[in-house]
Amino acid sequence: MKTYMAKPGETEQKWHLIDARGQVLGRLASEVARILRGKDKVVFTPHVDTGDFVVVVNAAEIRLTGNKVSDKIYYHHTGYPGGIKQMSAGEMLEKKPEEVVNLAVRGMLPKNKLGRKLLKKLKVYAGSEHRHEAQKPEVRTL
Repeated sequence: MKTYMAKPGETEQKWHLIDARGQVLGRLASEVARILRGKDKVVFTPHVDTGDFVVVVNAAEIRLTGNKVSDKIYYHHTGYPGGIKQMSAGEMLEKKPEEVVNLAVRGMLPKNKLGRKLLKKLKVYAGSEHRHEAQKPEVRTL
């Protein structure tokens, strides 16, 4: 018996809509990464994009457990000498809630070309409005 290996462009890619209201960030991110990667399909192939598109709405209403709101720090560098900037998770949730979800999912994807390609299939919105109605996303509960 031979092992089936999916070819690029051979699998059907669906759209999923996930409501993040009241969800814990890490648990939501791991489920989203699993869908993006395609691990929930029988045709999963590690080196091929077999995953689906994911639209996450209400990212501003996500939950963090413990003291992460004040203790968790996000860093980025401007590119200039001494240009390291930091922001707590609470500030980040107020200013850029989409980025909090995006960074959490990014950390759970492969660190290579495939991971960067998969991250482009994630669409995150702070509110309940999104612009992917034409793709008819299937509502998915976690």
